[in-house]
Amino acid sequence: MKKFAVAAALLSATIATPALAADGGEARVEVRGGYIWGNGADEATAGVAAGYDYDLGTNTFIGAEIAGDKVLVDGANVQFSAGGRVGAKIGENGKLYANAGYTFGDIDDPYVGAGYQHKFGKNVYGKVEYRHQFINNFGDFDTIAAGIGFAF
Repeated sequence: MKKFAVAAALLSATIATPALAADGGEARVEVRGGYIWGNGADEATAGVAAGYDYDLGTNTFIGAEIAGDKVLVDGANVQFSAGGRVGAKIGENGKLYANAGYTFGDIDDPYVGAGYQHKFGKNVYGKVEYRHQFINNFGDFDTIAAGIGFAF
């Protein structure tokens, strides 16, 4: 039931984000891949995310994001996450940010991180992000990921 509720929330947010963009913010969807390591283990990851950033002025923004990511190892399930980010606009096309949130699924844990997002043209962007996850009973893990997305 929990996984169904998460999937429904992800779908609802993805459908609703274009309507939110009319209020001065920016909706976004992306695909991403990366690498996770910690506690003597390491593996590749892949995922999708949807988010919304709201301008707080000419130099700052705040945003929210929901995502589904999978560690690419046999038997691993998709982990879902929900979090927020706050940051500074760098020039015309860049966003430097700090983020925090919670990952849930087979393993529930909080995370903190930082990233940089850069627009290439009007709607396409790329980003690089680091996360530190505090996983109980397994030790801490670190993730570095790169993504490409569409903002509208």
